[in-house]
Amino acid sequence: MPNIQLLEKTLPAAPLRIAALESCLPLAQKVDDYIVTFRKSALESMQSSALYANYKKDSYLLKTSCPRFGSGEAKGMIHESVRGADLFVMVDVCNYSLTYSVNGHLNHMSPDDHYQDLKRIISAATGKAHRINVIMPFLYESRQHKRTKRESLDCALGLEELIDMGVSNILTFDAHDPRVQNSIPLKGFDNFSPAYQFMKALFRAESDLKVDKDHLMIISPDEGAMHRAVYFSNVLGVDMGMFYKRRDYSTVVNGKNPIVAHEFLGDDVSGKDVIILDDMISSGESMLDVAKQLKDRHANRVFICTTFGLFTEGLEKFDEYYEKGYIDRVITTNLTYLPAEASEKPYFVVADMSKFLALIIDSLNHDISIGSVLNPTDKIHRLLETYKKR
Repeated sequence: MPNIQLLEKTLPAAPLRIAALESCLPLAQKVDDYIVTFRKSALESMQSSALYANYKKDSYLLKTSCPRFGSGEAKGMIHESVRGADLFVMVDVCNYSLTYSVNGHLNHMSPDDHYQDLKRIISAATGKAHRINVIMPFLYESRQHKRTKRESLDCALGLEELIDMGVSNILTFDAHDPRVQNSIPLKGFDNFSPAYQFMKALFRAESDLKVDKDHLMIISPDEGAMHRAVYFSNVLGVDMGMFYKRRDYSTVVNGKNPIVAHEFLGDDVSGKDVIILDDMISSGESMLDVAKQLKDRHANRVFICTTFGLFTEGLEKFDEYYEKGYIDRVITTNLTYLPAEASEKPYFVVADMSKFLALIIDSLNHDISIGSVLNPTDKIHRLLETYKKR
């Protein structure tokens, strides 16, 4: 729950409205429900005032659509007024479940399609909104964040394009490389981490987890995830280890150099529970290989925590590794689309991010600090104390 007393003393920057694209509508509906609840609680002690005429609503979601012509071309439509509104546009660029027709052929929507629809909705606001904020949990083209030789610099170009369209703030989660924000140095760019939600979900799923150096270890699956592992190990007061990927740079398969081996650096994991942290699971091949190697080193239980579970090659391999005892839990957020079959898996746990997102939106709408949201250390410590007492 946001700080009600602080919200009571602060006027909203402008009436709040949320334009959720179809790609993330289920998540946006949950976020909307939380904000409605927050504001009902806040208004209990507020006196009736014209300043709060648009404060309490049954829903802050706008009706929007992006219909397509037979050729596959589209347009963005906002079916309500956004004049003077603090507009938050939500999009999930990884939702491959949505389809559209091109000359009678069925196409699944790609990240490029979702990004274009985002721009269409921003364009449909036609400069009438007081402020436009984009919530893009998986940052579009974030894996193409740096240039090597003659390559496009897609992520930076995308951010610049949104700013040129009038966007004031861009909110994302676990950006592959947060330094990409250097491309828009004078605009708002906030990169959040679901660290607290991971631990909360894991503690709920595993009631006998012992959080100390003798029983638990944090593992980084590669060099890129080191900072996450270092943070978690420091907050929880446990040791960490790291794998690094040895690649064959003489070969290119599917646009990348294949991994030859995973080499491990760290203390003995024998008999310990391990938590593997990363920003995303794409095919899962790399993560599952790390899990198997940890089991080969006699680790006890293996828990995988990842912000974005994309599962681009399905869940069959995860089923196989679970049945063989290589993995015990896969914890991921609902920030991107998850196939319905995932919730039926005995090893699968979802860290719900809707309340967290609602808190972020409500705080930004009031122009109050989100410093405590960006740094969840105190919340994790309180959660840990409660878990140990229980």
